[in-house]
Amino acid sequence: IDYSAKQNLLSYATEGSLDHLGYMTDTPRLEAQSALTTFEFRLSTVLTGAYTIPAGTQITTGNNVIFQTDVLTEIPPGSLSGTVSGHALVPGVSGNGFLPGQINALITPLPYVASVSNLTESNSGADQEDDDNYAERIQLSPEKLSTAGPEDSYKYWTRTANQNIKDVNVYTPAAGTVEIRCLLKNGDIPSDELLEQIGNVLSATNIRPFTDHVIPKKPDKVDYDISIKYWISTDDKSRATLIQSEVSKALEEYKLWQRSVMGRDINPDEIISRFKNAGAKRLEITSPVFTVISEIQAARERNIACTYEGLEDG
Repeated sequence: IDYSAKQNLLSYATEGSLDHLGYMTDTPRLEAQSALTTFEFRLSTVLTGAYTIPAGTQITTGNNVIFQTDVLTEIPPGSLSGTVSGHALVPGVSGNGFLPGQINALITPLPYVASVSNLTESNSGADQEDDDNYAERIQLSPEKLSTAGPEDSYKYWTRTANQNIKDVNVYTPAAGTVEIRCLLKNGDIPSDELLEQIGNVLSATNIRPFTDHVIPKKPDKVDYDISIKYWISTDDKSRATLIQSEVSKALEEYKLWQRSVMGRDINPDEIISRFKNAGAKRLEITSPVFTVISEIQAARERNIACTYEGLEDG
């Protein structure tokens, strides 16, 4: 009985019960989304007229993952190449992670096309939205009823573009200008293709105030290094191997925590706390040093050096 009653509450509802709560606020669960990339088509010779590449032209990786172009594009007379956006035919994460040049086998026959390849790593493919992300969007959903441009309204609509979007910042550098920055799952930076998709969502006249100029942007990156030495107490020598493993885990968790939210200051005290909880006795931290991160910035770890220096008395 307790479980059934809690399924009527947003904080506890799961699966179908959560879908029903979303239905009441006109907030459907996001379906799986296709991976995105940008293709370059190269001609075998210069032509005197414009060369048309139809929308829906298909390209594959050679292992049954198929992409197709989003729109019709033309290569101008006298040019040898042109670019166009594309997406995976099958939605989901299976289309992610193909490096530039790996999607290069043309399926659709096109005369004069010498080669085609992806210019960017395929990205932003997502499986059906999970319960946690969906519940957060339902909680934000009342804000969508306003078209006056409130911050949470922009956050809600931005997150409808792709379920990988986890953190959104709305920044107004000048009157009438709205910059939208976001971070994805695991703190990943959005691709240019995803920013274009976000822009398409926010440009709808029933979402964007008429006087707002909305600009989706990537967060400004602030790189930092990690250089740490740590010791374990001789009292814990029987657990030294386990503690080293826990310290390594704590470091990975810190890096994810630091990079997952914009505006999160780089604070060595956070590392000390996590390492101490993992069992370390003492730390020497050369870097990072305390660094203020603004609301439009995101910290990014760069060079990592974490060294176990041995057992220590005291």
